[in-house]
Parts: sequence; structure tokens; C-alpha cells
Amino acid sequence: MDSFVQIENFSKIAPYASLFWQGILVTIMLSLFTVAIGFVLALILSSMRMSRFYPLAFLGMDKEGHQRERGIGVAIGKFNPLSFLATAYVEILRSTPVIVQVAIIYYGVFGALIELPNFTFMGFIKFERFFPGVVALGMNSGAYLCEIMRSGIQSIDGGQTEAARSLGMSQLQNMKYIILPQAIKNILPAIANEFVVIIKESAITYTIGVQDIMSAVNAVRGATFIIIEPLLVATAIYFCLCFPTSKVIAYFERRMSRGDKR
Repeated sequence: MDSFVQIENFSKIAPYASLFWQGILVTIMLSLFTVAIGFVLALILSSMRMSRFYPLAFLGMDKEGHQRERGIGVAIGKFNPLSFLATAYVEILRSTPVIVQVAIIYYGVFGALIELPNFTFMGFIKFERFFPGVVALGMNSGAYLCEIMRSGIQSIDGGQTEAARSLGMSQLQNMKYIILPQAIKNILPAIANEFVVIIKESAITYTIGVQDIMSAVNAVRGATFIIIEPLLVATAIYFCLCFPTSKVIAYFERRMSRGDKR
């Protein structure tokens, strides 16, 4: 019976090292763009979820303009369409597989509705495949980061908001100068951890032709009919990308928490 790993096979796949280097570069770029898109999207979604926009609030009022205690009008008056849309988005994206979302974005949105230009950048990255991958992962990441950001904002003491309002600051100024700086400091470790998660989840984009690390494995397998050894190389690469990054994040997290205890 053949052994699980054959050492001589590593020499056979060595000529394809450039594919793995390209895969590393694509994976890192994919993760950076994804977290950036996810952060902006999460900021918008969390603001929508915490908004106090009640366009039908008048249905819960009596003729004198006082708030009714019960009734269907009170329930309808508490309906917040912005919060509803953001909540629906978050729950749908978090409850469906990433591979399905990637396929819908690539084959549906950019395959049928929007036509992307076909060109390569950096010599080997196909834009028409890379961009849909970034968008799909960014939308998925935004749903998860939204909850992280919302919990970070809600963790700030409400007394600070009252103090800011008593000083004459608007809601926007309060959020911009008081709440967000503290909330972002609290959620930075979680955002950095999301970057590590995206490095691993980006492997799914090879199914739409993005030239990431798993795409390199697939190309080597097709050329050499060797599968285990390329997979082991991919495993080592993902470990070298994720493990040191996790340790660096943990180090800065300890430093930041130490500063809070002073």
C-alpha cells in the first residue's frame, strides 16, 4: 500500500512554486479588501439597526398627541424600516453558506445584471473574477462585523451620550467624537480576528476562478495528478499566514486591555 505522503512528490510540485506565491498575494489582497468593505458596510448596517426612525409613529398617538399604551397602531408605530432591512440583511447573510453567496454574486449579479471589464492586473489577477469574490466576501463579512460594531457601540456608557447632549452636541457629533472612537478601540481586536477568518474563508473563491492558494493546489493537481502534497503545502501556507497574525493580534489586545486598567 502506498504511503500517505511521498517525499519525492514535493520535488515534482516544486516547479509550480510561483503559483503558490501568486496565491498568497491574492489571498492577502482578497482579505484586506474584504475587511475594508466589511467595515464600511458594518458601520452603515449598525447605524441602521440602532436608528430611531419611526415614520408611522403617529399611528400610536391619540387625538391629543399622547402615546397610546396598547393596540395595533402602537405596534405599527414602533416599526423601524431601516432597522428591519439591516436586521434582515444580517440574518440572511449569517444563515446561508458563503459558497452560495459567492456563486450568486458571481453568476447572478456580475454574470447577468452587471458586466465587468475583462482585464488582468499585476500580471495574473483576473479582475472579472477577483472583484466579485471581494464583493461577496465583503458582504458576508459586513454582516458579522455589524454585530461586533453594534455591541461595541452599545457597550459605551449611556451617560456619555447624555453628557455630550447637555453640552449641545448633536447626535452625529456625539457619535463621531465621543462614541465611535471608544467603540472602535474596543472592537479592533475583533476586526483583526475577522481578517484571520477571511484569510481562511477566502479559499472558497477558487470555485469562481480566483487565483488564490486553493486555486494553485487545483492547478498543480491538474498538471501532476498529485493531490495530497499540494494540499499539505497549502495547509502550511495558511498556518504561516494565520498563526503569527493571531499571535500579533493577541499581543496588541493584551496591551490595549492593560492600558484600560490603569
